Amino acid sequence: MMHHHLKIITSMSTSKIEVLFDTPMLLGECPVWHPEESALYWIDIVGTAVHRFVPGTGKHDSWALPSEPGCIARCASGGLIVAMRSGLSMLDTRNGGLHHVADAPYDSTRIRFNDGRCDAAGRLWTGTLYDPRDQPGGSLYCIERGTIRDAGKPVTVSNGVAFSIDNRTLYHTDTTAHRIMAYDFDLATGSVGNGRVFKQFSTDKSHNYGGRPDGAAVDSEDAYWCAMYEGGRLLRLAPSGEVLQEITLPVRCPTMIAFGGDDLRTLYITTVSNKRPADELAAHPLSGYVLSLRVDVPGRIETPYVA
Repeated sequence: MMHHHLKIITSMSTSKIEVLFDTPMLLGECPVWHPEESALYWIDIVGTAVHRFVPGTGKHDSWALPSEPGCIARCASGGLIVAMRSGLSMLDTRNGGLHHVADAPYDSTRIRFNDGRCDAAGRLWTGTLYDPRDQPGGSLYCIERGTIRDAGKPVTVSNGVAFSIDNRTLYHTDTTAHRIMAYDFDLATGSVGNGRVFKQFSTDKSHNYGGRPDGAAVDSEDAYWCAMYEGGRLLRLAPSGEVLQEITLPVRCPTMIAFGGDDLRTLYITTVSNKRPADELAAHPLSGYVLSLRVDVPGRIETPYVA
């Protein structure tokens, strides 16, 4: 069950899905390509670990964490910044050292950091999710040189943070509301302005449910790729919100994507196995694995965090 074929709806070509690493995650998230190391990093939130895999050599490393990670970003100075439920830390990937940067700016019994990425100035933008899921108790935070500031934008489950190529749009998703927002963004000041609904998906789970938007990435043609959690698919959206491409996956719950490989045309996809129904896991045995497939349009190298 390690090789699946899938059809790209907007063309006749097929792309082979591969399994990157032979161990499934509980809640795989936040894949990050490291161009200097030719390695993919990702996290297992429920498994409280950071993973690294070098496709060229098959070498795998992992680091256990004291608290659930929500997102990671590589650092300009080396290693990673890790946004955990308990706060921010720097992970030294040479010796495994974990160095505390800042406490969590929220009640960590009910809230934790989730999806995020850096802007082109090296600030880390990471949102939070509100565990009770019954109100928009989460927010979007900007982490600039170790200082955390609340940028507002209340959500229940923050996801989908990404930036347009011209750095004038910040995308931000509330997965619970099935909604992706596009906000005016000022890179020089790091300020988030007015927003518009970029894409609203149906919230009716009983009729034509196509999943809800989770993690995302913007490619080199300014298209927004988004993982549709419980939808078993990826969508490539134009800046207008029009669906350009849909890729069906052999799992029901993709969480986030990253472009990697030397040509940035390998798309890596993290997925979930934790707390999924038994019939879903039986029908989708690749649930939890990190998957990869080749795409036509390259992605972009992510800007590292500047400490």
